Amino acid sequence: MSMASWMDLPDRFNIADHFLGERLREGRGERVALRHADGTLTYAEVQALADRFGRALLGVGVRPEERVLIALPDGPEFVGALFGTLRIGAVVVMVNPGRSPQDLAALFDYSRAGCVVVDGAVLGSFEAALAAAERHPPLLVVGGEAGDHASFETLSAGPDESLETAATHPDDPAIWLFSGGTTGRPKAVVQTHRSFANTTECYAKQALGYTEDDVTLSIPKLYFGYATGSNLLFPFSVGGSAVLFAEHPTADLLFEQIRRHRPTILINVPTMINQMINHPAAGEQDLSSLRFATSAGEALPAPLYRRWRETFDVELLDGLGTAEMWHVFVSNLPGEVKPGTLGRAVPGFDLKVCDDDGAEVADGEVGRLWVRGDSRALGYWQSAAKTAAAFRGEWFVGGDLVSRDAEGYVTYCGRSDDVLKVGGKWLAPQDVESCLMRHPAVAECAVVGVENAAGLTKPYAFVVARGEAADLEEELKRHALEELEAYKHPRRVIRVEAMPRTHLGKIDRGRLKEMAPGDG
Repeated sequence: MSMASWMDLPDRFNIADHFLGERLREGRGERVALRHADGTLTYAEVQALADRFGRALLGVGVRPEERVLIALPDGPEFVGALFGTLRIGAVVVMVNPGRSPQDLAALFDYSRAGCVVVDGAVLGSFEAALAAAERHPPLLVVGGEAGDHASFETLSAGPDESLETAATHPDDPAIWLFSGGTTGRPKAVVQTHRSFANTTECYAKQALGYTEDDVTLSIPKLYFGYATGSNLLFPFSVGGSAVLFAEHPTADLLFEQIRRHRPTILINVPTMINQMINHPAAGEQDLSSLRFATSAGEALPAPLYRRWRETFDVELLDGLGTAEMWHVFVSNLPGEVKPGTLGRAVPGFDLKVCDDDGAEVADGEVGRLWVRGDSRALGYWQSAAKTAAAFRGEWFVGGDLVSRDAEGYVTYCGRSDDVLKVGGKWLAPQDVESCLMRHPAVAECAVVGVENAAGLTKPYAFVVARGEAADLEEELKRHALEELEAYKHPRRVIRVEAMPRTHLGKIDRGRLKEMAPGDG
C-alpha cells in the first residue's frame, strides 16, 4: 500500500492483522519472527500465542475499547499479549514492570484499566499497587504462582482456537504511549491504528528500507514506543525477525547478543552508545553484521557519533520522534548523515520552525518545531487544555527547540523548558554538553540551569568522568571558556557516579536541579 493511500484505509482496520495476520496470508507463517534466550518463534507461533492471550483476556471480562496494561519483560509473552489485546479490540497500555507500587496505583486509576497482564516474578509489587489504588482491575498473571488472581496458563489451556480480529476503525485508539519529557509527570498520548501503519510505511520502509532479511536488536525495551516500532512492528511489517532479551542492557550483554544473533539493525540510544565505545574491549568487537544503527531518545553529540564510527565502522542514524507523532519523523539516512544534526524530515511528514507567534523563522534561527503527518495522536488522555495547546489543526507543536539549515537538516537545541537565559542571552544546554563531551575526561554530561542566591540562572554541569581525573571542575571550566562564549561556561561542574533517569531512560534534568548545591 502506498503512502498516498493511508488516508483511504478501509473502515475495518486493525494493526494486529496488519502486522501479523497479513504475514500468514502471504505464506510467511514458518519464517522466524522472534529470537530469544530459549529459541525462536515463527509468525504462525506468534499468532497462536496472541490468540491464547486474546482468549484469556476475554475470560477475565475485558471488553472492546477497554485499556489493558501490559507489564511484562521483553519476550514472546509481551508480543503475544500486545497482539492479543489488539485482536479483541482493546487498547494497549505498555508499562515498565519495574515501576513502584505507588506509580502503578496511580496508573491503575488514571487508565481505568480493564485488566493488568503482569509477570509472576513481580506480582508482589502489583498486589501492593492494588491495595493502594482506588480501582482494582483484575490481574492476569503470566508465569509463576497466580495466587487469587487469574492465571494466563490456566485460562489459555486447551486446544488452540483461532480468534477473530475485532473490526476496529483506523482512527480507533490502539496503544497509549507516555510522553517522554525530562521533567514533570508523563502524559498518556492516545495513538490510533492509523498512526502505527503510517510511520511504518514512511520511516521503516521508505526511509530506512527494512527488509525480510533484517534481524533487529534493541537497547530500549518494548514498552518504549521507539522500540515497539523499531524492534517489533517494523520487522514484522516485512517478515523480518526481532531479538528479545529480558535483562537490563549493558555493553557486555549487547556485545554477547550481537555475537549470538548477528543482527542487521541495532536500535540504540546515546547512553549505550557511550558505554559501548568506552568498553575496554570495544576495539575487539565484530559488528560487521550491522547495516546501520539508529539513535533516538536524546540528542546525539557529534563527538559521540564520530567516536562510534571510528570504533565500530557502522553507520549511526540519529533522529527525533515524539509519542504525539508515535515515532521518528526527522532522521539522518544511510549515505546522508550530517553529524550533530537530527537529519531531515522523513518522507510523509512536513516540518517547520516557528517563533512563539507561529510565524516561520529564517534558516539557522532557533524556534519551536512544528510537525504534521498521518501519525498524529488523538490527544492527551484527560487533558483537554494541554491537547488544545499542542495539537493545532494538522500540526503537533511540542516543546522541542530546533534550527534548520538551507539543506533542510535539523539541529536540536533543547526543550523549551530546558533552554536557559543567562545574562540576558539564550543558552542551549546541548551546546555546552557537546563542548564538554569533547574533553577526554568526560564520559557523560548534562547541563541544567540553577538559580543562585540573587535569583539569577546559571549553567551547572553534571559529569560522569572517565577514571580519576584530578581538579576536573577547574579543568572543564577552562576547556569551556576556550571553546565557547564566556556566558556559556558552566559555573559549577559536579561529578556524579551515574545520571538519574526518567521512566524512559532519559536524563532526569528535574532531579539534577534538585541535586545542585545551593551555593550559586
